[in-house]
Amino acid sequence: MIYKALILIFGIVMATVTVGCNTVKGVGEDVQGGGEAISSSAQAVSNKL
Repeated sequence: MIYKALILIFGIVMATVTVGCNTVKGVGEDVQGGGEAISSSAQAVSNKL
């Protein structure tokens, strides 16, 4: 029973990830966007110091 529930949860998570990032390129763009946001935030904090 627990095994079936884990498989179901895993399937839902994988479907969500697949819809969010259809390709490896999409995943790369998402990671790059996150990195750019972190970098700009760090730069803004650095400028305030």
